[in-house]
Amino acid sequence: MREHTLQVNHLQIAFRTGNGLVRAVRDISFRLEKGRTLAIVGESGSGKSVTSRAIMGLLAPNAVVEGGEILYKGKDLLQMSEKELCKLRGDKIAMIFQDPMSALDPIMPIGKQIAETMVINGKMSPADAKNKALQLMEEVGIRNAKSRYGKYPFEFSGGMRQRIVIAIALAADPEILICDEPTTALDVTIQAQILELINKLKEERHLSVVFITHDLGVVANVADDIAVMYAGKIVERGTAEDIFYDPRHPYTWALLTAMPDLETVGKLEAIPGAPPNMLHPIVGDAFAPRNPYAMEIDFEQPPPMFEISPTHAAATWLLHPNAPKVKWKGR
Repeated sequence: MREHTLQVNHLQIAFRTGNGLVRAVRDISFRLEKGRTLAIVGESGSGKSVTSRAIMGLLAPNAVVEGGEILYKGKDLLQMSEKELCKLRGDKIAMIFQDPMSALDPIMPIGKQIAETMVINGKMSPADAKNKALQLMEEVGIRNAKSRYGKYPFEFSGGMRQRIVIAIALAADPEILICDEPTTALDVTIQAQILELINKLKEERHLSVVFITHDLGVVANVADDIAVMYAGKIVERGTAEDIFYDPRHPYTWALLTAMPDLETVGKLEAIPGAPPNMLHPIVGDAFAPRNPYAMEIDFEQPPPMFEISPTHAAATWLLHPNAPKVKWKGR
């Protein structure tokens, strides 16, 4: 049995708004296995980033954790004080954000921003932290580190700024790295370089990685395991091979069909309809109104998670023994 470094059990998170509670995460469970990359995939508003911020203890003030637990080495992060979480952040669990410019201090040299993490954590003297920062800059692909140590974020390209953010995340040698849409704002060539870098660092540093994205294509070459989220729930989970070669949920089929490649230029299929309004209670399967294979029961009862294999499961009534046999036709 694989060792897991993080376990989320029945997590439920809502947000107070002027119109009522928005239930953003509706009873999700997953495990992050040691040394593996778990990709959490879904459209905007599916609850992916809320989940990652809950792990980091960075939820907005209007967030309400309605249930569940997030276990790291047997300790529930949701029960920790802010002081305890501060010790954990960066030191054991680090995060790379979507927009590197907003994650960096615009008036502090980038080298000092990397070194600061090590000094604040009490791990190094300022001199030693500077040397380690220079090593990290080279490790993440920022060449001529000494001459660039004193430069400011605006003097770097988007791809280089993301490398700086990665260096900051690695400064305290964390065990878990959470990547929240880290390549969304980058062009395709730079995106591939950042993905390659994250994968390389995972292997060299034996990291466990949670990769948040709306695009299955982005994680095709980096994910070991995938959880597909829709309307605050995990609707399918499995290894990368399970999801790419034997998908079972109609939403996963739709995401795969929407992936661009050289053969589908001009033929991309959008997912019809829109995600549900999370202010209102969801009856049945949340994806039913957008699902061309929906049955009457989909509008009445939420499907359970049907086990397909020890590594693969999906929440769709199409897997019920009495359901009509429907198979994805591929792209």
